[in-house]
Amino acid sequence: MSLNIKNEHVHHLAREAARRTGMTQTSAIEAALTRYLQALDAEQDLTGDRLQTLLRTIDDRLTDSDREAIRRDLAELHDDTGLPA
Repeated sequence: MSLNIKNEHVHHLAREAARRTGMTQTSAIEAALTRYLQALDAEQDLTGDRLQTLLRTIDDRLTDSDREAIRRDLAELHDDTGLPA
């Protein structure tokens, strides 16, 4: 398996990371990409948590009449066959 990187700056970063850590360039890139993907996962989890908090807040603030109005409005969007009204 091979990866051909034709970017001098990326080569410089890989060499510098390897030099500073004592790792091979491949190991340094692997470690960096692993950390990057973990950070993306953590960010996505945090976004999901924020979304759940927001949805709970909205749900807590809706009154029964709000819920009924939403149901009524949604029902009016489609006809009896499920097609847009």
